[in-house]
Amino acid sequence: MGSSQTVTVKYVIRAQFEVEGVVEKSDIIGAIFGQTEGLFGPELDLRELQRSGRVGRIEIELESEKDKTKGTILIPTSLDRVSAAILAASIESIDRVGPCEAKVSLEKIEDVRDSRRKAIIDRAKDVLRKWTIEAVPDTEEIYREVSEILRLSRVQTYGPEELTAGPDLERAKEIIIVEGRADVINLLKYGMQNIIALEGAKIPETIIKLCGEKEATALLDGDRGGDLILKELLQVTDISYVARAPPGKEVEELSSKEVETALRNKVPVKQARAKRKRKKMLLPKQIVETTKELGGTLEAVLLNKEMKQIERLPVSQLAEKLKEMKDVDTVVFDGVITQRLVDVANERGIKYLVAARVSDEIKQPYGMHLLTFTDVEA
Repeated sequence: MGSSQTVTVKYVIRAQFEVEGVVEKSDIIGAIFGQTEGLFGPELDLRELQRSGRVGRIEIELESEKDKTKGTILIPTSLDRVSAAILAASIESIDRVGPCEAKVSLEKIEDVRDSRRKAIIDRAKDVLRKWTIEAVPDTEEIYREVSEILRLSRVQTYGPEELTAGPDLERAKEIIIVEGRADVINLLKYGMQNIIALEGAKIPETIIKLCGEKEATALLDGDRGGDLILKELLQVTDISYVARAPPGKEVEELSSKEVETALRNKVPVKQARAKRKRKKMLLPKQIVETTKELGGTLEAVLLNKEMKQIERLPVSQLAEKLKEMKDVDTVVFDGVITQRLVDVANERGIKYLVAARVSDEIKQPYGMHLLTFTDVEA
């Protein structure tokens, strides 16, 4: 029996049934109304409850197999908790459906409002998450965008070559020379504004002039490119100090702490010049003798810190062998120094690589010496 009124559902009574025989949905409905009628008076009479809109349409789900019928009873209601519980218990009292024995067991009384609240909360979470992602920028992103604008707004050009520089370069008594534009932008981020970039291997006339007028510190990458630029700076400028990024790193990628450490450890230019000279003057004689011995052999010799030979092997096995070796200080071999070999040697803490030739565009770690047989003979 249906109701002409709309039921505002608060609870759903869910019960399982099992009938010893084959029955239809109408049989189950008839048993529910027939066997609960008059149990608790008109206030809880199922037909009256449906007429008044406090119980909705009763749904039956069933299936029959092997002369048995099983299924589920669903009763939506707007009754209070006590009345709903009494109604649920009365459903369990059903023991027959037509001529067949039956058993009804309450599965649960579901609070529809709980399910609705959970669905609303879950949906609210999704809405908020999407809103946050689409409408509210990440704090770090905001900082990055704003700071990038500030940095770029402070970048200037200086001299006829229009070199990238910081805004305080002209009035500063001390300046920092770096290799490229990215280095200037990175240092501006850390509050350093007395900076200028070389922007090329050839030293610009503006840099040469500035070094004669101000106390200049060269802050260079910790690779072979930095070594080559330092060599030219020492030849054509009057820089005062030399600072280097950590081995294998570039100034543009340094953190504030790394920049601070590099500048704190800067050395006077006289010391830098002396260091470059000592590389040639104090080269151990064992290295010189080994280079003469290896010419044309396609072999490699590994030396320890005491310049004692610890291994001799074909050049073709050198890179793989170095990965396994310990206490190697110097490698002398009749071959070409490649980037792969430099990387392996750097990982093993090797200081000297001496070979017949050095490959082009090698990124040399700071503190590692790459020499050719000609360099050694000189």
